[in-house]
Amino acid sequence: MFAQTFRAAPRMSTRAFSTTPRAALARMSIVGRLGSAPEEINVANDRTLVRYVLGSSIGKGEDRRTSWFRVASFTVGPQRDFLLSLPKGSLLYVDADARMDTFTDNDGNKRSNLSLIAKSFEVLSRPRVENGEASEAGDEGLV
Repeated sequence: MFAQTFRAAPRMSTRAFSTTPRAALARMSIVGRLGSAPEEINVANDRTLVRYVLGSSIGKGEDRRTSWFRVASFTVGPQRDFLLSLPKGSLLYVDADARMDTFTDNDGNKRSNLSLIAKSFEVLSRPRVENGEASEAGDEGLV
């Protein structure tokens, strides 16, 4: 009789893309309005960062709640200048790396802080202008 011979396919090794272990990754995407104009801060060795606060709301009427997020950006050049020129109330989309830090404050209380480092941002709209002044972010102001 006819005997079939089966051979195992040669074992192929998987390609290693990196020799270091995979790092944990936490990202956040936020759509919100600037709570104040961004400000530039000197950190070290002639390095600066731009920090700002984004407010994002959910709900309607009395059930409306706003979350505030502190964001730092290490953009440079024209992008940094553009970010610094944005007025309070501008609607932004921000993609950021996120890290949760826990620390003990001066009173001995355990606290947590969410650190957001912007990787990219996009301006979705500028604040409405009424009589030459930007309107305050009221009920309609935050997203």
